[in-house]
Amino acid sequence: MTISLPGFDIKKWKNYADWRMLIFLLLFINVHIPFKIAALLFAYISRFNFQFGFKLRNSRLPLFYLLVFPVAVLAAIINQNFINLYYIPVFGWALICWALALLAIHQVKLMVDGSDSETIYRTLIIFFIVNAIFSAANLVHIMWITKSINPYAYMGMHQRYFINTGDDVMGISFDISSTNAVLCAFGVFYFIYKRNLAMMIVCMSTLALTYSNLISILFLLTLAFIFIFKTTRNQKSMIVVALLIYIVSMAKISPQNGKYLNEVTASALRENRPEKQTATISDATSRTTNVLSRDERRRKFAQNYLDSLSTIKARQEKLSALDKKIKGLPITDYGRLYIPEPNTHFAEFYNTGEMTPDRQQLLDCIAIHRDQLPLCHVEPFLPALPGKITGTVQTFDYLVAHPLQSIVGLGPGNFSSKIAFRAAGAGIRGDYPKNYIYINPAFMRNHLDLYLSFFSKNAEFRSVRNNPYSTYDQMLSEYGILGLLALIIFYIGFFARHYKKLSYGLPILMMVAGIFFLDYWFEQLSVLVVFELMLFLNIKETTLSDLKTKTTVQEELAYA
Repeated sequence: MTISLPGFDIKKWKNYADWRMLIFLLLFINVHIPFKIAALLFAYISRFNFQFGFKLRNSRLPLFYLLVFPVAVLAAIINQNFINLYYIPVFGWALICWALALLAIHQVKLMVDGSDSETIYRTLIIFFIVNAIFSAANLVHIMWITKSINPYAYMGMHQRYFINTGDDVMGISFDISSTNAVLCAFGVFYFIYKRNLAMMIVCMSTLALTYSNLISILFLLTLAFIFIFKTTRNQKSMIVVALLIYIVSMAKISPQNGKYLNEVTASALRENRPEKQTATISDATSRTTNVLSRDERRRKFAQNYLDSLSTIKARQEKLSALDKKIKGLPITDYGRLYIPEPNTHFAEFYNTGEMTPDRQQLLDCIAIHRDQLPLCHVEPFLPALPGKITGTVQTFDYLVAHPLQSIVGLGPGNFSSKIAFRAAGAGIRGDYPKNYIYINPAFMRNHLDLYLSFFSKNAEFRSVRNNPYSTYDQMLSEYGILGLLALIIFYIGFFARHYKKLSYGLPILMMVAGIFFLDYWFEQLSVLVVFELMLFLNIKETTLSDLKTKTTVQEELAYA
């Protein structure tokens, strides 16, 4: 009798997923540039192809990637940027980033065209599982450091983690947590439409652990849209599960993040100001008094009087939570003593007064350029608007005052971009050689001044909502109206023209259109490659389904 043991079927595993695509994604998503270059070298060595297929009509790739280069060169020439030799490496690096993005999308398109949908589906499952494992490892590492089962509630180490724990859940990208949050949001939408509940839970749980508030708001708005307009009953059930995961995480794991988000929203809307409430009440009273007749005013007065008595009686009968807590305290010779709980999720509770190295770099930059940074010296610092909104206003004001520059912009790295902040030499968005520091005067007086005025202050000002990072702002200020139109028409529009056929591609496209307000995503060279992969895949799936339908109809007619 012969006993055969099941062997390792290498052919089966080779065809299970597109391993070349997986390796490319895992390397290219990494925040470090050498990994991105290694990913492209691996892709082009294994598949040597430079036929990009740009066309005016039915272009294979978005024409945006082709148009951005001449616009950048034209802007640099018109603004005479090359007079300053320190600008040359800044300009060169900006073009290198665009070239890397173009090479990446070309390979993604080749991979989608060369693989079937099921293989790519399994590849994406592995990709998101790996990302979830790395995110869990980040969290376990924090738990080990804090010796706490829930570091989101751990208030030791001067609250080094606590509400900021999600910032260190970076996942496979090793980048900021918002990158991880965006990737997971893509995964949630993808697996909802693929009806894979387990993978949707994996992605949603990872997204919840990042607690990236602005990304979460965009994600929830998009989720609400597809719940109403673009999902079946089963998919709606999966959306409810996703919302429950988010609500439970906010309520049980990190309630401080929920409180922080509520207070920030209330502060931004200015709804809780006493003078606003008083004005509203007085306006309503005056309008009522002027319109009603004498008898009606007397009847109204009596009604208000009776209502006020009922309100007082109800308050006496029903104790508030604070009253119950106070009445439960023991009585001493001096009465009951009650100390309210501190607002622990704001910086004044845990600020040690120590100067961190990154903040010291910003203060050093302010000291060097003191006369050119007017906002940094405003005291007391009480901004009326979040820094992101103020940055948009700065861009519009500058371009209105300089109409010629509004056509093609000020050139890459001169007003609003990752390389502009990095080249300032203040440690913003990475280090830069001190001997080659470059700062455009327009950038100095606007976005750099704005950023330093917020982020050189205490922790409560150093928030995502106060940085001027925005892809739309970057394209408008550095590439002008031509660049912004190229982004909207030839990049977003390239994918949006298929909106009637898209399934999971539509919410992912909406998500990307929203996150373009939050960072310089093309320079990040990370999440957009996954976005482009999923959109190309969704377009391919819908195109193939249409072809199958047409072929089936023709065959049936011929057979009849």
